[in-house]
Amino acid sequence: MSESEGIEVLLVEDNPLDAELTIRTLKNRNLASPIFRVSDGVEALDFLYCRGAFATRKFPERLRLILLDIKLPKIDGLEVLRVIKTDPVLKKIPTVILSSSREDPDIKKAYDLGANSYVVKPVNFDSFSKCVSDLGMYWIIVNQRVV
Repeated sequence: MSESEGIEVLLVEDNPLDAELTIRTLKNRNLASPIFRVSDGVEALDFLYCRGAFATRKFPERLRLILLDIKLPKIDGLEVLRVIKTDPVLKKIPTVILSSSREDPDIKKAYDLGANSYVVKPVNFDSFSKCVSDLGMYWIIVNQRVV
């Protein structure tokens, strides 16, 4: 059993290419397993609250990190973040905004809502991969979490 087995990560990303690269990077660096991906805000909340398509899922007590885009269909990432950070259990899970938005209002609102970090996605493939790897290393390996 590898060190990463049992370390769950939730990726909330509607761009299939960004999602694929993020998942591939985390797996190649052995930073997490399993990595769950949902593509909109409704699916993210269903996953976190074990409802809808995720009704048979056990509550995510092993979830170590949420990577959250803010420009999402159905419910935007800032609303998902608000729900996460007002929930007494979910708010303890580090939630990192990984977005293409450099807009000051988005960044300010994310931090006001309790984001643990806000990272603008690099456009370059290699830079994007390094960014995801560094995020995973910090939040999954280095950072001490509340149990």
